[in-house]
Amino acid sequence: MKKTVHIGLFLLGSLLILSCGEEEKKEVKFVRPVKSHVVGFVGGEKVRTFSGTAQTEKIINLSFRNTGIITEFNIKLGQRVKKGQLLAKLDNVQSRLAYEQSVTQLNSAASQMNTAKLSLNRVRSLYEKGSAALSDFEAAKNSFKTAEEGYRSAERGVDIQQEQIRYGYIYAPEDGIIASISAEVDENVSPGQTVAVLNAGTEMEIQLGLPESVINRVSEGMQVKVGFSALPDNEFNAKVTEVAPAVDANTATYPVKVMVTNPSDDIKSGMAANVTFDFSDHSPGGQQELVVPAHAVGEDSDGRFVFLIEESGEDAKVVKHPITVGELTSEGFVVTAGLSSGQRIATAGLQTLLDGQEVKL
Repeated sequence: MKKTVHIGLFLLGSLLILSCGEEEKKEVKFVRPVKSHVVGFVGGEKVRTFSGTAQTEKIINLSFRNTGIITEFNIKLGQRVKKGQLLAKLDNVQSRLAYEQSVTQLNSAASQMNTAKLSLNRVRSLYEKGSAALSDFEAAKNSFKTAEEGYRSAERGVDIQQEQIRYGYIYAPEDGIIASISAEVDENVSPGQTVAVLNAGTEMEIQLGLPESVINRVSEGMQVKVGFSALPDNEFNAKVTEVAPAVDANTATYPVKVMVTNPSDDIKSGMAANVTFDFSDHSPGGQQELVVPAHAVGEDSDGRFVFLIEESGEDAKVVKHPITVGELTSEGFVVTAGLSSGQRIATAGLQTLLDGQEVKL
C-alpha cells in the first residue's frame, strides 16, 4: 500500500515539474517590437503650421531728402496722421543760402539779358539805317541769345533750390499710424535717414518664410488659417498673396505673404502669427501620390519591398511585400504599385525582420 502511494506522489511531482517547465518556456518567448507607419498620400491629412509676423500691407519709412538739424518734430508713437499733414522740418540753413544765391544769380542774369536786348535793338536800328555792319548785328544777336539762355538757366537754378528747401520738410504721404520713431528735435540727420515709420495700409498681412519641401504646394490665392499668440481665442481666414520665386539667402527660406481676409482691430503690427496650411489638395503636380519613408523600403534580388504589418486581435506579424516605387522626394519614395492608403508598414530593422515573424506594435 505504501509502495503505491510513493509511486503516485512521484508521478504527481513529475507532472508538476513538466507543467512548470512549459510555463517557463512560454514566459521566455520573445516578440519583437517594431516601429510602424500608416501609408498615406502626399498632402493627405497634411497640415503644417509656420511662424510669421503681422504688419500692414503698406509701410512707409519717413525721411528727409536733405541734410540738417531737425527744428520741428510733430510725430508721436501711435499717432494717427492725415495725408498732407506737416510732420517735421529741418533748419535748412544751407538750402536757404543756396536759394538766396540762386536768386542773386537770377537777378544778375536778368540784368545782363536786358542790357543785351537793348544793345540788340540799338544795333538793329543802326543796321536797318545802314550805319552798322552785318557782323555787328549778328554779334548783338548772339550776345542776347547767350544772355537769354543764362537767364533761363538761372531760373531753373532757383526752382531747384526751392525744391531743396522743400526737401527739408516731411508731409504725411498717406493716412496712417506712426509705428516707430527713430529721431528727435535738434538731431542732425542725413538724406534718406529714417526718422519714423508710417503704417499706411488698411489691410493686415503676415510675412513668413517657407522651406523648399513645401513651397511648390503653395500658390497665390490659396486659403489658409491664421492664429495669434496674443489672441488665443481667435482664428482668422487669410489667403496667400505673394510667393517668392527664389530663396532668401539670409534665411534659406522662400518669402511668402498672407493677407488676412477678416481683419480685426485687435491685430497689431508686429504680432507673432501662426499660419496653418492644409496641403491635402495641393500635392506636387496637382495629383495625390502615395509616399512611404525611404528607410521603410528594402531591396533584394527580387526588387523593392516593405514589411506589411498584419494585425489579428492582439497579435501581429510582418509580411514581406513587393512594391514598385517612383521618384524619391523629400518625404520618401513615391509608391506607384503594391500599396494602398491606410496600410501599416514597419519602418525600422528591415535587415533583421523575417517574413511571417510575430511582432509587437
